[in-house]
Amino acid sequence: MESGLLASLAQIAAVVAIGVPLLMYLAQDKLIFMPQPLDEVRRTQIRQSFPSAEEVFLDAEDGTRLHAWQVKGEPLVLYFGGNAEEVSWMLEEGPRRLPGAGWLLVDYRGYGASGGSPSEKALATDALRWYDHISKRAQRIFVFGRSLGSGVAVQVAAARPVAGVIAIAPYDSLAEVGKHHYPLLPVGLLLRHRFDSLALAPKINAPLLCLVAERDEVVPAVHSRKLYEAWGGEKRWVELRGAGHNSTDGSPLFWESIRDFVRASPA
Repeated sequence: MESGLLASLAQIAAVVAIGVPLLMYLAQDKLIFMPQPLDEVRRTQIRQSFPSAEEVFLDAEDGTRLHAWQVKGEPLVLYFGGNAEEVSWMLEEGPRRLPGAGWLLVDYRGYGASGGSPSEKALATDALRWYDHISKRAQRIFVFGRSLGSGVAVQVAAARPVAGVIAIAPYDSLAEVGKHHYPLLPVGLLLRHRFDSLALAPKINAPLLCLVAERDEVVPAVHSRKLYEAWGGEKRWVELRGAGHNSTDGSPLFWESIRDFVRASPA
């Protein structure tokens, strides 16, 4: 009787030990990427609300149709949003908070009006394509990455010359953040989309503005700090007191720090 019970418990334990990691492996894309598509009605409303904004389409290397919103100005801010962010909201916030600057708000694959499905490789490759496209028209380019987007911005800064990097709630790598949230799982073995910013940071000479929420429940500040300490160029750390992961913009220091950073960067 006892041996049968022990055997059953062992079988349950084996199913859990194998099944949970397998489930996490299969579900990781949905945990990391949360596409926010735009329908035609909403796109029309956005165009009417922001007549100075232009829609830009670009074909990716594999033929996927990519979309971004552009506001002309100088310098230009190349913006990469969070994992559940539909970036058109920045058409109002960005130009108002940073007068005179231009913006290119990038829709990841599957987000906004971009086709395809997101992955680390696709986002990084597409980001470089956007940079190469816009660099023909802009003298100075800042890359601005929020949360997940900080990993995309870092990959651009590692491969292309940029005037500066603005990183909101950045991380050392998604693998390390994953280990924090899932300490009992072999995250390092399971994760396909690693976004290893820490490995690239020492090679980047561009200035860094690192804005970190004091009470970040998604990307604990320790992960931002590791990236910051490894950064190869000039850097500034700003802690947003009382802010959480999704309330950074509410801090008075948020846009004030960004304006100061952009204005202080060499022309």
